Amino acid sequence: MPSRFAMVVDSSRCIDCKGCMASCKVANRVPDGHWRNWIKRTAPDFSQGSRTRMHFQPGGCMHCDNPTCVAACPTGATFKDKATGEVVIDRSLCIGCGNCIPACPYGARYRHPELKVADKCNFCRERREHGLEPACVDTCPTKARVFGDLDDPDSEVSRLLRENQVKVVRLTSAGTDTKPNMYYLGGTAPRGWPVEPREPSSMTALASLAGPLVKGAVALTGLGVLAMLGRQVLTSRGAESPETDHKE
Repeated sequence: MPSRFAMVVDSSRCIDCKGCMASCKVANRVPDGHWRNWIKRTAPDFSQGSRTRMHFQPGGCMHCDNPTCVAACPTGATFKDKATGEVVIDRSLCIGCGNCIPACPYGARYRHPELKVADKCNFCRERREHGLEPACVDTCPTKARVFGDLDDPDSEVSRLLRENQVKVVRLTSAGTDTKPNMYYLGGTAPRGWPVEPREPSSMTALASLAGPLVKGAVALTGLGVLAMLGRQVLTSRGAESPETDHKE
């Protein structure tokens, strides 16, 4: 049966230990200088004196229902998996163009320096195939992250969303709702960091050319059809006129 995988994050539990980041890096062999997940933080307000606090917010690829990265991919290498709801990358189709990287509002993608393809969180698919949870979930000492199937009403993620309906936050940029499948509980912060997805210049140029090209193709096709019709009319007229008999 199809699933709809998602992650629920209670960022009030996060202590910024970075265990999730380290375990992800090891489990997925993420190259130096790159990360598949992160922890955002608020700036401390020291005017609060002894009550000064910081808020830590774990994150990663949001596996959106309206993924702008998919629209930016010219080869179909990035797509929404109908069986799991995940946004995945088929490395055999990826040409490493990088179009998807600025198209992600969350900065969740990077170009793998060795494989020369786009890379990001895949909810630790290899671990799940062996019955294990994603590394970030498994490692978190405070259980700030919960992973599961939203289509399973008995899953922990479904229960948490039912019990916290009025408190659920989905982080989006100001102008684009990607419908992310990473849900935050309560007063998560910071909230304003997702950026507006940027369509790569190569795709913009292609779109600008598409209009004239399509119009030209339609015009040529129309001329071809008219020529064929004209030929058929002339041929039919010739067939209807009997040849004149010449008598000597």
